Amino acid sequence: MVNEVDSMRMAADLRACLGPLVRRLRQVRPDGELTLSQTSVLVRIDREGPTTPGRLADAEGIRAQSMCTIVSALQERGLVVRSPDPDDGRRVVVSLTAAGVEGLHGARRERARRLTRAIDDELSAAEREQLAAALPLLARVVHRL
Repeated sequence: MVNEVDSMRMAADLRACLGPLVRRLRQVRPDGELTLSQTSVLVRIDREGPTTPGRLADAEGIRAQSMCTIVSALQERGLVVRSPDPDDGRRVVVSLTAAGVEGLHGARRERARRLTRAIDDELSAAEREQLAAALPLLARVVHRL
């Protein structure tokens, strides 16, 4: 039976294991890949839909000027487009272009490919089954956070 001390140790071990996993996956950048900030903005627009730079800045916890720099860089690469806000002509709305969607999905595919290769190279078939069985449990824990 797992007691509170064991649960705390498990939580610490899980953080110590998953933290580097997430950081390493974020570091995967093929040539010409976007910065972490640029990728984060694309992911947010992909999930939440077109939005204003101000809302993006608030959601990302950065200054509006910094967000304008990020959006401009993404626009120069053809990954986002700015258009007039239909509700307020003084504002603009940022949305993904087809190239932005493809770039985002391409980066995800590369990360998935690398993680798949690491799992296949490092784990036995029995260990892969254990990992697969643990995934729903991890998803429940993440949902609870």
